[in-house]
Amino acid sequence: MKDIIILGIESSCDDTAVSVIVNGKIKSNLISSQWIHKKYGGVVPEAASRQHVESIVELTETALLEAGILKTHLSAIAVTRGPGLLGSLLVGISFAKALTLSLKIPLIEVNHLYAHLMSLFIDNEPNFPILVLTVSGGHTQLTLMRSFFDIEIIGQSIDDAAGEAFDKTGKLLGLAYPAGPIIDSLSKAGKAIFKFPISNVADFNFSFSGLKTAVLYFLREQLNKDSEFIKKNLSDLCASIQTTICQTLIQKLKLAAVRTQVKAIGIAGGVSANSQLREELTLLCNSNDWKLYTAKLSYCTDNGAMIALAGYYKFLNQEFAEDTFQPLARYPII
Repeated sequence: MKDIIILGIESSCDDTAVSVIVNGKIKSNLISSQWIHKKYGGVVPEAASRQHVESIVELTETALLEAGILKTHLSAIAVTRGPGLLGSLLVGISFAKALTLSLKIPLIEVNHLYAHLMSLFIDNEPNFPILVLTVSGGHTQLTLMRSFFDIEIIGQSIDDAAGEAFDKTGKLLGLAYPAGPIIDSLSKAGKAIFKFPISNVADFNFSFSGLKTAVLYFLREQLNKDSEFIKKNLSDLCASIQTTICQTLIQKLKLAAVRTQVKAIGIAGGVSANSQLREELTLLCNSNDWKLYTAKLSYCTDNGAMIALAGYYKFLNQEFAEDTFQPLARYPII
């Protein structure tokens, strides 16, 4: 049987990522991160697009070389269609279209959120159904996966994503962007002694905008009393904010698991690398005899491997794209 070799390209935000998989096994997975956005405190779309243009050709060549694969060996190319920044998506899509046309091979469009779900199965065999919480800088979504192609969204954030909550509260604390990993690190030396509200919106949905406002007013009040308050309490503040975010996520996830009676839980996306979230989910699953699916830390953030694996299963399902499709800034899984 001929090998199925997929090149996966991800360019939805500020990371250019390329991966090569052969028969569903990762052979290379490279990421070029854009550090230019740190000085702005957030991603600048135009700057991100330019960085993708500068990185994508060399990164693709290096990924193929590392995998020991020639371009002519490729079975298909999978590329992120959305959701994401239109300019960034356009770079990856334009490159993928040109390459597939020159090689006369199929083009596969991949939903970025679907790919995050697939990241759980890079090193794990699925046992469906699985309740998956996807948490990242731009998305918080709860999905019920009955198979690779039967996915139902049962909850999502009605405002900010969990990753945005980390970044926005981190900015209030004077932390650099992205603030999530910094808060996680500082929390280890602190205690969650400050209480912030946990949202309780309807059904399995989430809300994080209230946390940002609560932290803003709390800090304003405390700084009026002591201008050194943040400096003196930084670790405890980080631990308190992180605990609030984790509890918000876990409470809804637990509620959904009980109501759906699903015995397998997954967590994907950049925020799934958070150490406290992983620890608390492990305890939750162990106490309820639920199986927990997590991705390796290298597969939590945006990466080409998850795009390539999603493309592999779509290849097996003969789901190919026309070369006329356009990027989508908003692109729900269903």
